[in-house]
Amino acid sequence: MEQAISFERVPTRIYSDSEKASKAVAQEIASLIRERAKEKKPAVLGLATGSSPKKVYQELIRMHNEEGLSFKNVITFNLDEYYPMEPDAIQSYVRFMKEQLFDHVDIAINNINIPDGTLAIEKIPEFCRDYDEKITKLGGLDFQLLGIGRNGHIGFNEPGSLINSKTRLMTLDISTKIDAAIDFGGLEKVHKKAITMGIDKIMHAKRVILLAWGEHKAESVARAVEGPVTSDIPASYLQQHNNATFILDETAAAALTRIKTPWVVDSVIWDRKMIKKAVTHLALQLDKPVLKLTSKDYNEHGLSELLSLYGQAYDINIEVFNYLQHTITGWPGGKPNADDTHRPERAFPAKKKVIIFSPHPDDDIISMGGTFQRLHDQGHDVHVAYQTTGNIAVADDEALRFAEFVVDFNEKFENSNPKANKIYKEAVRFLKSKRDSEIDIPSVREIKGLIRKGEAKNTCRFVGIKKENTHFLEMPFYETGTVRKNPIGEEDVQIIMDLIEEIQPHQIYAAGDLADPHGTHKVCLDAILEAVQRLKHREYMKNCWVWLYKGAWAEWDIDQIEMAVPMSPDQVFQKRMGIFKHQSQKDGVVFQGDDSREFWQRAEERNRGTASIYNKLGLAEYEAMEAFVRWRF
Repeated sequence: MEQAISFERVPTRIYSDSEKASKAVAQEIASLIRERAKEKKPAVLGLATGSSPKKVYQELIRMHNEEGLSFKNVITFNLDEYYPMEPDAIQSYVRFMKEQLFDHVDIAINNINIPDGTLAIEKIPEFCRDYDEKITKLGGLDFQLLGIGRNGHIGFNEPGSLINSKTRLMTLDISTKIDAAIDFGGLEKVHKKAITMGIDKIMHAKRVILLAWGEHKAESVARAVEGPVTSDIPASYLQQHNNATFILDETAAAALTRIKTPWVVDSVIWDRKMIKKAVTHLALQLDKPVLKLTSKDYNEHGLSELLSLYGQAYDINIEVFNYLQHTITGWPGGKPNADDTHRPERAFPAKKKVIIFSPHPDDDIISMGGTFQRLHDQGHDVHVAYQTTGNIAVADDEALRFAEFVVDFNEKFENSNPKANKIYKEAVRFLKSKRDSEIDIPSVREIKGLIRKGEAKNTCRFVGIKKENTHFLEMPFYETGTVRKNPIGEEDVQIIMDLIEEIQPHQIYAAGDLADPHGTHKVCLDAILEAVQRLKHREYMKNCWVWLYKGAWAEWDIDQIEMAVPMSPDQVFQKRMGIFKHQSQKDGVVFQGDDSREFWQRAEERNRGTASIYNKLGLAEYEAMEAFVRWRF
């Protein structure tokens, strides 16, 4: 049997989701701790911060509480810390590690080592030398846990870092600062420097595991695993480590050759999904419409096996062209009195009950505004469920402006309201003295939430949705006052279940945007999927379909799309007007990410891009398209 080609230069394990992967990693760490304890030796762990290791730490805490895993013999060294940084600040990695792990296990405080963000700058070189020396005296790191930045950094070893670099003060790359902006409340507030463990100590660790979750990490993972070893992608140095492994979820692995173009690596099962993936990839690679692909094109680009099954390119081309054509529909709720054999949605019932779940108060109009409007216009009973308040995305001056309006309104109409005046004064006093590390007080968060709620109501009025069909769920997981959210809890899931039970929908639309930089979309989706799974035995759920849309950041790959809803120029403009109803999110979004465009601009470019791909593949030319993937439970 012919051996499969491998493009991967470092061992890589792919899991279906980050939870399964995190449990496997936690189990390996626990085994190491127990093994060292039996030997009466310390387990020396290098630890990471950020979203990637959170579930690993949660599982370690569970094992400590339920299985007696002790951390008394554990000595830890954290990779990095912002500089300057007070240990109790929201963004501090000291605080992160205490909240995520140390406060919940029996580790000795003297065994915890984290770079000191409070040092005078002239004392940092000596501290860094001592940090490295302490690791060396312990015999090096037994285990190093890593994440990866979108620019390929590990720790805060930014592009350009050398393989023999030591612990040091590092100037942060602009892409790293952009990613951190959501934690700091704006790019201008992000610290410019950080103290980071050098690559030298990482490379000398006896075992290294790098975690990566989400499709926004896919490109950096692929470059680190399959590309050349280069200082431009510091994670690529791990190709030279003798015991390093990349642990990925399916979305973070999406750009690896074995996932992106698996037919190049090994034999594949040529089902409908794989054929569509291969042929659309070939057509776009060659910049040819599907119907113009030749047998020579197939043979020269690793698809000869597909040809051998079909005999000639013509038959494959026709089949894939039909697959694509059948995804396009102007009737997202199903076309009544029509043959629905080749349509993405059912004709019956002609008038469907629909729930559109919107993680933030504007995701509905930004991500599927054209479909939203069309579902209403075509007579379906459309409900919108706003899952969170979205309050952290409102600027402080907006909150002040609205609080002041209430006071002025009361004075103008001689409506004495001491409570409103008190709240206003409290908000003003807090916001004027607010430090970057402070969480908004409850009254300020309430004001910000009301602003977003009002904007969402305005959008629904614009679309034509009845007031009673607008639901504000205010899921508890979100209300931390910071970008870092709590995991979903039973109450979050129950809120979703209660709404589904009440409406008994034929269609559910949910945000399937796993690259969302805030993480809120993923948590909101998890709650919906869990609720649907629990309710799937209900009779009405047998006739309920779940459609996933993407957020403002990305779109489904063309081979994944199962329903594409075209929009005319007038409909694109109408969607833009709906997005404009969210005034607090216009002209300077709090959490902009690395894209300086406003949400309406991102949405239009993305929707036009989808239509352009269909056009390139030889389908009809539309102004724009919104795309959906069906989740089958």
